[in-house]
Amino acid sequence: MGAAAGAAAPAAASAGPRPSVIQLVFREKGALYAAYMPQFLDGGLFVPTTREYRLGEDVYLLLALPEDNQRYPVAGKIAWLTPANAPGGRTQGVGVRFPADEKSRLIKLRIEEILGTQISSAKPTQTM
Repeated sequence: MGAAAGAAAPAAASAGPRPSVIQLVFREKGALYAAYMPQFLDGGLFVPTTREYRLGEDVYLLLALPEDNQRYPVAGKIAWLTPANAPGGRTQGVGVRFPADEKSRLIKLRIEEILGTQISSAKPTQTM
């Protein structure tokens, strides 16, 4: 009986909707700075989009950074919503929070390395 219950669990877990895949390509440091979300402990990025998402929804980013030929896969969660017609002329989109794992920690460090001292700039971003 235990084996039958165990067999049913994976089927139920995979029955949910698959996370959407978003390709995010940053060609310039300025664009990366505007999208980076250091307020998330594990890092995150703002993704301009008109698609409707819900907080906590899983998304899969394929991330390309400036001056870096590698593509970085990130399985993140929606943790920020900027609706259409947001005050201050903010771009509509979502903030994707990186997971608390070693791979994401290395991506966060790589982003911060690319941005360097620009991280502490007072220049406005797409989120704050």
